[in-house]
Amino acid sequence: MLTSKKLLVSFLLICMVVTPLSTKATTITCNTVTDKIKPCLTYVMYGGYVSKECCNSCKSCLGNATTTLDRQTLCSCVNDILSTITKKQINRIASIPEKCGAKFPFKISKDVDCSKVY
Repeated sequence: MLTSKKLLVSFLLICMVVTPLSTKATTITCNTVTDKIKPCLTYVMYGGYVSKECCNSCKSCLGNATTTLDRQTLCSCVNDILSTITKKQINRIASIPEKCGAKFPFKISKDVDCSKVY
């Protein structure tokens, strides 16, 4: 017969196996996004062509956005950036995913509601 102490230990072991060790916090921050888009700045500011480094950074940023919260944070950070640049520059930023063969989980636009990004 199990004693109450053994029963408690058994229960705790089962909980440890069933419960994940940690929940993943968001990996995306606006500082991360800003750092990631640095290779794209020449294109955004002046036009021309989208560099391989810009595409790699774009894809890396998207690859890090693995949860809904990550994607919503990414969206909010992009919207913060869009609020500081011209319409022509916004159009250039919006063209980067297509030029790089990357699929963004939201439309790059000042009007997007980031709370609806999944």
